[in-house]
Amino acid sequence: MRKLFKKGERVRNKLDGKVMEVLKYIKNNWIQVKSFDIESKEVRTATVKEDKLSKAA
Repeated sequence: MRKLFKKGERVRNKLDGKVMEVLKYIKNNWIQVKSFDIESKEVRTATVKEDKLSKAA
């Protein structure tokens, strides 16, 4: 299993452009990430495929 991102690293979602933080790898190419929703002012966690993410600037 390749690991492109490390825990705590900031990544950008290629689909909607949201910046997220890597929490952990779940299984092959699936990553658990957290992001902050500005409208509802809460932290959300989600699982995203690794190829849908890129490194944030």
